Amino acid sequence: MEKLSVKDLRRIKDRSSIACSIRNNEEKDTKVIVHMGTCGIASGAQEVMRVLRERVEQEGLDVVLDEAGCIGICEREPIVSLVRKGEPVVRYAAVSPEAVLEIVESHLMGGKVVQELLLSNGSINGVRKAGLRSSETLVVPATLPEEPLADLEEVDFFVPQQRITRKNCGAINPYRIDEYIAMDGWSALARALTEMTPEQVIEEIQRSGLRGRGGAGFPTGVKWQYCRQAPGSVKYLICNADEGDPGAFMDRAQLEGDPQSILEGMAIAAYAIGAGQGIVYVRMEYPLAVELISHAIDQARAYGLLGSDIFGRGFDFDMEVMIGAGAFVCGEETALIHSVQGQRGVPRPKPPFPAMSGLYGKPTVINNVETLATVPTIIRNGADWYAAVGSEKSKGTKIFSLAGRIVNNGLVEVEMGTPMKKIIYDIGGGVPEGGTFKAVQCGGPSGGCVPARHLDTPIDYESLTALGAIMGSGGLVVMDDKSCMVDTARFFLEFVQEESCGQCTPGREGTGLMLDILTRITEGKGVEGDIKELEKLGNIIKKTALCGLGQTAPNPVLSTIRHFRDEYEAHIREKRCPALVCRKLVQYSIDPDTCNGCTACARACPASCISGEKKEVHVIDPTSCIHCGTCYDVCTFDAVLRT
Repeated sequence: MEKLSVKDLRRIKDRSSIACSIRNNEEKDTKVIVHMGTCGIASGAQEVMRVLRERVEQEGLDVVLDEAGCIGICEREPIVSLVRKGEPVVRYAAVSPEAVLEIVESHLMGGKVVQELLLSNGSINGVRKAGLRSSETLVVPATLPEEPLADLEEVDFFVPQQRITRKNCGAINPYRIDEYIAMDGWSALARALTEMTPEQVIEEIQRSGLRGRGGAGFPTGVKWQYCRQAPGSVKYLICNADEGDPGAFMDRAQLEGDPQSILEGMAIAAYAIGAGQGIVYVRMEYPLAVELISHAIDQARAYGLLGSDIFGRGFDFDMEVMIGAGAFVCGEETALIHSVQGQRGVPRPKPPFPAMSGLYGKPTVINNVETLATVPTIIRNGADWYAAVGSEKSKGTKIFSLAGRIVNNGLVEVEMGTPMKKIIYDIGGGVPEGGTFKAVQCGGPSGGCVPARHLDTPIDYESLTALGAIMGSGGLVVMDDKSCMVDTARFFLEFVQEESCGQCTPGREGTGLMLDILTRITEGKGVEGDIKELEKLGNIIKKTALCGLGQTAPNPVLSTIRHFRDEYEAHIREKRCPALVCRKLVQYSIDPDTCNGCTACARACPASCISGEKKEVHVIDPTSCIHCGTCYDVCTFDAVLRT
């Protein structure tokens, strides 16, 4: 295939103006899209597609079947979008193979929307007017709209969002580069190469205020400038897709839903810093992401968008995918570099920083997926446009993954400075089953807990740091009144301790000592002075650990002590877990007024510590009880009490 020119991009865009999920189809009037991100596949999307294809073929329907990535409402997968020329997009949620048959018969063949299956406010706290909207902007246009997900503007889940980086996710088929081009894809690189010098590109990124979305929040343009100015003709660019935080899946969804945006961002960054080779470092637990980004590279290379003399401007840049073994520490940039070089993934002291001496000792820029995927939009629309979004010191938008005790698990993209409360309640739908919101762990295992009383805090780098949390990569794990904050701190510290490279004493021994204390506390063996010792160790580790991961490891402990000290004191002084989570601190008894002697608890008890005849009140022997909670789980009469 011949290399593309800028003129060719425009031609492909015009030809592919039917290429997104709400496009017109020049040959067929109806298109059905099954959303096939990892979340959709895990929920049965492949089976939905199989049944849909079989049924469409059986009926001989003149319908286009296609796939796209996740639109963000992971809780309601599998999602199926149905597009008809001149009609609003209809999206069905939680579609089962059986529901497919109803959609085909009622909607595709009968022209009648299946109301009860609609992605609606009733189904996710999310579309008015039975999922449809009469607005003219929803009628499928002859050319691509600027915002391909406009039909979601009235879904409560999406109303507070501002989709900039994720605007193509769920709207295009990630296997087809033409569909990305139809959404102005690769036009930003064309502009950079034909209208801007590398220095001007860096200046544009600096003026935009874009900060690294991988955790530290370092100004992206400044990092690029350091690398550009570093001596040497050989420089490297690495995309850090080693997303290892529990509860975080933002980068995975971007890789699966819009891989070309990452490649274009990398090409622009490479032009700016003078790099000729790029590497996408993806963890092995993301097989679909690896497949899609590899396929995207092949397609971009076939179009001449990677390789030599791109757009005939003398710019040479190519890239490859490297699969990591899933070590959390390889999310740290110097550890990642060692892994790429075939060495053990351990951090090294800084300086020198990678921008001066990185991969193979050469100047190297490492940015994460979200950062690089945002770059094309900035170059295409201008720094001032992007800087107008967000807060004074935190520009643009940020993608978060909502997980834990939240109604609407999924991915959200909001303007920096958005209050945490809006994300948890207006988008996330709040805590399920009538629970009470307690805290949100922000920033992964190296982050901190934000309690309910600080829910009005705007989400930006400075505000979260002031609360003892961090922005991190963007994982938000929501906890309710059934969550024990001491056990939560123990869980995250255990994760970090297990994932520690073991290279420095604070990270290896210090976190181990903290974990020992936390474990004792959750087992009812805590003593006076433990809280003070945890604070002392935490502050020492923050100051002395070798790398950023080690320095932030104590954050979950220090933030929970700061905001939930009373829970620590209850565990230590009263030998009581207020949330009834820590097994060895929970006491079980049987209410004599409620027990009817059904014997279910006695038959299920693994310790044989429950006695009583059939149809008589049963009794638990506290000296033999192992606090497993089996009796509580099997009792259908609420006779087993927990205190």
